[in-house]
Amino acid sequence: MSGASGFAEVSALLAEYFDGLHHSDSARLARVFHPEAHYFTATGGTLVHLDMARYLPIVEARPSPASRGEARSDRILAIEFAGPVTAFAKVNCSIAPRQFTDFLTLLKVDGAWRIVAKVFHYEVVEPSP
Repeated sequence: MSGASGFAEVSALLAEYFDGLHHSDSARLARVFHPEAHYFTATGGTLVHLDMARYLPIVEARPSPASRGEARSDRILAIEFAGPVTAFAKVNCSIAPRQFTDFLTLLKVDGAWRIVAKVFHYEVVEPSP
């Protein structure tokens, strides 16, 4: 299952992930994240750790990149499998003015792939004059 079928399934989940971020759609993101998933970054110099109960309302409250007319820049850089139910994805996306690199750990639980951990770094990119 970590062959073409697994790759297609994880790619489809990542497309849904990108759509959820671009539209600030917490319901869509709730479908791709496992309910027990965790979110981590230390880009600002201190550890930020959120569970889904705290992360999804933040997404819902922010203006979406789509509503601001932001161009999408999401892309899958790598998908790796450790077995038929364990995968890792490295992706890029942006929510102005930040450009993100996300490391997503995925598990296939009850027949469906879900993100169980999101660890990321971002760079602030100033708009071109």
